[in-house]
Amino acid sequence: MSPADWGLLLALSVLWGGSFFFVGIAVKELPPLTLVALRVSLAAIILLVVVRARGQSMPRDPKAWFAFTVAGFLGSTLPFCLIVWGQTHIASGLASILNATTPISTAIVAHLLTSDEKLTGNRVLGVLVGFAGVALMIGPDALAGLGNHVWAQIAVLCATISYALVGVYARVFKRLGIPPLIAATGQVTMAAVLLSPVALALDAPWTLPMPSLKSWLAILGIAALSTSLAYVLFFRILSSSGATNVALVTFLVPVSAILLGSLVLGERLEPKHFAGMAFITLGLAAIDGRVFRLLRGSASARR
Repeated sequence: MSPADWGLLLALSVLWGGSFFFVGIAVKELPPLTLVALRVSLAAIILLVVVRARGQSMPRDPKAWFAFTVAGFLGSTLPFCLIVWGQTHIASGLASILNATTPISTAIVAHLLTSDEKLTGNRVLGVLVGFAGVALMIGPDALAGLGNHVWAQIAVLCATISYALVGVYARVFKRLGIPPLIAATGQVTMAAVLLSPVALALDAPWTLPMPSLKSWLAILGIAALSTSLAYVLFFRILSSSGATNVALVTFLVPVSAILLGSLVLGERLEPKHFAGMAFITLGLAAIDGRVFRLLRGSASARR
């Protein structure tokens, strides 16, 4: 990954880490599925307006829309529903740790399904160290109940496999010549088409009280920043660096969320947070490889 790609990955982690603030506000007044449906529907509208304002247009090729539908299902509809259902039975901390296995799932799926993203020693070591950092940061208390509600835990793990599959599948957009903005717009649009009927059927949102202005602002924030802009960055990183590298954002999201909590909400950072960040940094350095190559080169020069 280039320095620019690492910068985009950090920005993406801030956008997705910030989603916890918006969700924390809106979910007090809206059921999860309705919130997710609003999130992707408003994001789709925003992106479609941006596409039109830039003088671009969505492709008419059926192959492109088939790809949008598959990506929307694997990248949003299926994992969102699995995670929402899983979190009704297990603690959010445990769900976060399980979700942090996404880079592991992606590394395995990419190794099996691609010819240019094979597993290497550095990559395996980096993924495992990074995952250990996430687990350390969230804390051992989150593992309470690990042996209970097995199907809920399996659901969250299946969501990570779905994210891994979409990371590999979405490489098709580069082959089709579809730029990141159009790919993001197509995926989010089809996610809205697929998710909205589910929310309507299960939540009956027309029977719910009207959300407050605070909740609407949170919904707008999660749609505009944590979805619209975030997916544009996601597809740009995917196009330049591959599925395994873009999945590393899962390690950085807890870091961003905790730092934002400290800076914005005044939450106290504990020693485990700093230890977890150190492990994550070491894991990312191992995956990138450049630091270790420089150290090896320096050691050879001394000899």
